[in-house]
Amino acid sequence: MLTVDASLPQADLLPVGPRATIPYRLVRFIGIPLLRLAFNFEVHGRENIPRKHGTNYIVIANHLNWPDEFALLLLFPIEPRLHFLADPTMLVTRKLQWFLVRTTGGYVPVVRSRHGDPALFHHVDRCLEVGGAIAIFPEGNYGPDEGGLMQFHKGFAHFAIKAGVPVVPVGLSGTKDVWFRKKIKVFVGEPIPTTGQDPATLTSLAFERVKALIPQYQEPAGPKPLRRFLTHLF
Repeated sequence: MLTVDASLPQADLLPVGPRATIPYRLVRFIGIPLLRLAFNFEVHGRENIPRKHGTNYIVIANHLNWPDEFALLLLFPIEPRLHFLADPTMLVTRKLQWFLVRTTGGYVPVVRSRHGDPALFHHVDRCLEVGGAIAIFPEGNYGPDEGGLMQFHKGFAHFAIKAGVPVVPVGLSGTKDVWFRKKIKVFVGEPIPTTGQDPATLTSLAFERVKALIPQYQEPAGPKPLRRFLTHLF
């Protein structure tokens, strides 16, 4: 379980909410065309993305590398604003990424070193309560390889059940190692309702849903321009 670092100043707990801020819109306006230029996205299941006004949700996905967050930002609607769980103690060493995160405000600050801190639950609960959306990678770290999936932490299930919001499963393929114009596949599954669920059952069900979405990976043939640079960009 990721927890909020209580030693961080309160000013670092940036506002959460459903509305897309001007910086958030600006980052999307600039970043999404660049992302589409750099990579070739193949998206399946767009019809499963909740689009009804006033509907928020939790997005969960497997996690392989830095393009994962940007793929979700590209794919999901600008509102409700998507908030990621981010570790400020790590981001401060990644200047550009930290600038983007702090400027857009679409994040919940967390650290990995402590467990069970109720501040994280409070902050995520508040985000969902006011209509924001949350994106969580339940593995808690980068997966070891394409097509693989580590066991999920239960945090997302607790959040979703308490807020009464659906969980949208996403499978990502092709982001572990990337190069210019590589095809990245994104699979969006049907939202999982949380009514009547308990955290253990929901976690197990969500794991199976994401696992079923991830295809068997085959390394593409041909040239791989800028592979080292783009793979380790962030």
